[in-house]
Amino acid sequence: MRFTPLFAALPARMLDSISPTNLLKRVAKVLGYAGLRLVGNVFQPIRNPEKLQGAVWLYVVSQNNYEALQFLRETRPAAVLVAGQSKQIGRYNAVVNRLSLRRKLLYYWQFPLVLLGLWRTEGQQAWRFFDLIFNAVGYYEVYRRALRHYRPKAVIFANDHNDDARALLLACRAEGVPTAYVQHASVSTNFPPLGFDLSLLEGQDALDKYRQCGPVQGRIELVGMPKADAFLARKNQNPQVLRVGIACNTLDSTEAISATVAYLLREFPGLTFTFRPHPGDPRDFQFLGQQHPQLLSSDARQQNVFEFLQQHDALIAADTSTHLEATLLNVASLYYRFGTHAVADDYYGYVARGLVERARTLPELAALLRRYQQHKPADLYQRAAYYNATLGTPDEGHSQQRAARLLDEWLKTVV
Repeated sequence: MRFTPLFAALPARMLDSISPTNLLKRVAKVLGYAGLRLVGNVFQPIRNPEKLQGAVWLYVVSQNNYEALQFLRETRPAAVLVAGQSKQIGRYNAVVNRLSLRRKLLYYWQFPLVLLGLWRTEGQQAWRFFDLIFNAVGYYEVYRRALRHYRPKAVIFANDHNDDARALLLACRAEGVPTAYVQHASVSTNFPPLGFDLSLLEGQDALDKYRQCGPVQGRIELVGMPKADAFLARKNQNPQVLRVGIACNTLDSTEAISATVAYLLREFPGLTFTFRPHPGDPRDFQFLGQQHPQLLSSDARQQNVFEFLQQHDALIAADTSTHLEATLLNVASLYYRFGTHAVADDYYGYVARGLVERARTLPELAALLRRYQQHKPADLYQRAAYYNATLGTPDEGHSQQRAARLLDEWLKTVV
């Protein structure tokens, strides 16, 4: 994914935080990673609270991943949540078992060869993103070693495209460890081909997109959205919009967000607005609260997205899977882009599929919001059936049980 045109076209502000444009800063980043992470890992003791030997691993790379797989830990107590040694898992950092990355240093002799090989296949992009290539070196080898040492019964993933997750998937293939995948958010056609022994997808949308990514391997089951189970029975039935959430992600422009918030608060003094940045957004948005004391805020690191949505009647956001989650709860979701970057325009296809309505200008956004302010249909959630296979079926609200049952049946055949 690092060599796709989509990635290279990320806004300069966002791309610079991932891989600095300035060569000296990229070099400094590599040196900092080597010193703080690689050498630091050597001296950082690992004391896992649980036994990893022979267990079913639930591999996570983020807070969202943890929340997507936590139900399996509850239904299968012998399963253990696992992450790389220094991986940041938000508020769950202290409760996740860790895989040692101390030996990663031993494999960096390969870096010049990897860089040269990618230069031949990817051209200038390899040099532009050499820091990301540097970070990825060694994951495959240390994960193969960990698999041989612990011999897990199986590894269940919630991410299929991060470098460390891909490395563990390839290591599992090499070591003969069964793998399963539980989709944790909407996918796009820029993802790698689906290559797990068992993949539990939310709905037809995900399967159709993965088929465009390349050959689909393994068994596929459509199970709905497990993380939404506890909330589907409490859909929003308010016939009017009184409370509006504004969600942004790292792609969105600070200036456009500020202008949108100011416009909406001016146009709708009778509505309550709550601003919620993405949990991975490093920007400081305190200035919004200082400029607009009536604006409420939601900390995505502390408040679950469904808990946030339950407190609102409408959502305004650009490219985020929160649109789907909002629609599932019968919250009126409006697509509005904060800025003019060229990376994503209806990235998940929500507008094209009719899941949400789009506003291209602030006056259009105000008109849409006024319409829902007067009357919000009680059946908005039905638009999400293409994305959630259990919606409107006897399994609605029981995706966790369905996923856990399928995984148990599958584990009996592979272990």
